[in-house]
Amino acid sequence: MKKIALSEVKDDLSRYLHLAEKEEVIITRHGKPAGVLIGFESEEDWFDYRLENDPRFLHRIQQARSSIKAGKGIKLEDV
Repeated sequence: MKKIALSEVKDDLSRYLHLAEKEEVIITRHGKPAGVLIGFESEEDWFDYRLENDPRFLHRIQQARSSIKAGKGIKLEDV
């Protein structure tokens, strides 16, 4: 993870986007974290990121886990 001042990122965004493909780039404003630049090597990485950060998807996962714990799941052999 690398920390970069906003003024530097604005001056050379393509350089930092390329760097973000390898590691997260924390963007700072007045020395304090203000955002993060995350690069994706492929469209699949972008899709995965969107799912992992979608509250509706995460809620459905939690519901499914709760259902399984309550014995409401279906065994693989029964599918």
